Amino acid sequence: MKKKAAISPETSIGTSRAGTSRVHPVVIYPFHQPADYSDLAELYRLVARLDAEPGRYARPLTVIDRKTCETLAGDPQFREFRQHTVARHSEVIEAWCVDTCQMWYTGLGHAFDQGGPEDVYWLIPGDFNYGTPSGREVLERLHDLPEIIEELQQDFCIGEVAFDHASSKHLIDTYGTFALLYNWFPVEALEIQKFTQRPRSEFLALRHGFLREMLCQRWFAYEQTVVMLLQSVINHKQTSRFDVGGLSDLPASGESAAAAILQVERTARVLKTLWLERNQTKAGWQEQYRTLKDQSEQICHVASTVLQNLLR
Repeated sequence: MKKKAAISPETSIGTSRAGTSRVHPVVIYPFHQPADYSDLAELYRLVARLDAEPGRYARPLTVIDRKTCETLAGDPQFREFRQHTVARHSEVIEAWCVDTCQMWYTGLGHAFDQGGPEDVYWLIPGDFNYGTPSGREVLERLHDLPEIIEELQQDFCIGEVAFDHASSKHLIDTYGTFALLYNWFPVEALEIQKFTQRPRSEFLALRHGFLREMLCQRWFAYEQTVVMLLQSVINHKQTSRFDVGGLSDLPASGESAAAAILQVERTARVLKTLWLERNQTKAGWQEQYRTLKDQSEQICHVASTVLQNLLR
């Protein structure tokens, strides 16, 4: 592995101190198998290198949704890649999952059961364009993500992917995610936005203690990153950002307006649930909830209009 560059202090919240741990890589296999295996082949070159360092890394885990396996049961290329590449360099876990975040729950939970109190858990999404020059460059330094946790004694580190301001993901976060966060959790939203503009990132690393807390709470099948960010701020966890670089998981045709709108609406449902869980025992919560709910619906309406106009 390449030596990690120095970490800029402005990317971190909290103090630092030296420590030792073992890293557990958890790879989330794409829900939809791409026709071209070049991105996954490049990713599993990294996984093979991690697997070759058992003193530093636990054996990597790969989580594959059973629907993916069922769909590709008769595909010889998938069987070959799964057997001779994925299973060769990682432990494979097949599970029936609602969506990607539930795959995280399965993989991180399995890794947690094998870990220790000083360990770090490293989530690696599989559906990015790792086969491109920029993707290969990202893979060469992606190990910085868990190392930030270790070196700065952080609880949580989020990887921030660079997006064009006209991209669907940036539009969703601007008009949907952050607008909704400021509605339901304004104080925490301000703190989150100080260190990341990508509150739905799939690149994560967590320390054992913080992962335990998250696993023992309600885990959402959607927008779990936003939940973890909120919990890290509410519970005063040490949180950092890592600049991943330029990557994309979007189809060549781009993301549809319908798909983007659904992501905004899912975020609204998750934040509404979280707010109710935290506030339903407080006096006068019903009136405040009605006000916030009406405002949330207005935000979703505006976001829907913007996304329809810009993502035709």
